[in-house]
Amino acid sequence: MDVLSAIATRRSIGKVKEDPVPSELIHQILEAGTWAPSHFRTEPWRFFVLTGDARKALGKTLASLVVKTLEDPNSEESQKRLEREEKKPLRAPVIIAVAVEPTTANKRVMMKEEVAAVCAAVQNMLLAAHALGLGAIWRTGESCYSNEVKELFTLSSESEMVGLLYIGYPDMKEMTGKRQTISEVTTWLENEEDFA
Repeated sequence: MDVLSAIATRRSIGKVKEDPVPSELIHQILEAGTWAPSHFRTEPWRFFVLTGDARKALGKTLASLVVKTLEDPNSEESQKRLEREEKKPLRAPVIIAVAVEPTTANKRVMMKEEVAAVCAAVQNMLLAAHALGLGAIWRTGESCYSNEVKELFTLSSESEMVGLLYIGYPDMKEMTGKRQTISEVTTWLENEEDFA
């Protein structure tokens, strides 16, 4: 699959099979991530691959965040919600947690650029997963960015989580995509006066 086809046909796949994903494919996805551009060649990405029971630790952390928001954590409704939260990471056989570990040695490095580099790495990884016949979805949200999740992955205080990539073999109907036309989102500028 050529890169333009991969870009145009990739979709977020929220439902995947339980079938294990060969580690060789995960290695290829990780490798694709490391080829993203990074300002000053800092390579600020950090990847954590969760399979098997390791996913349960993430589930417990996610549930511990929800329990703080519950009026009555012991109610039947709350217990069901906490159980659902704990099981979220079990929806895919592989989760890759992706974080930014910013460079502190070079004072010219901006955190915004470090995050942009890691987001580019995530896009490379999503495209690689698609090209390899896998489904993937990039999940984020308040819990993903929490200090508790950072602590789970022993990240530094300067670091940031960028997201959780849930990966497996697709178990849902292929979706078609729709985007605005480039004329709706693009302004062509040729002359200095075009900025007036």
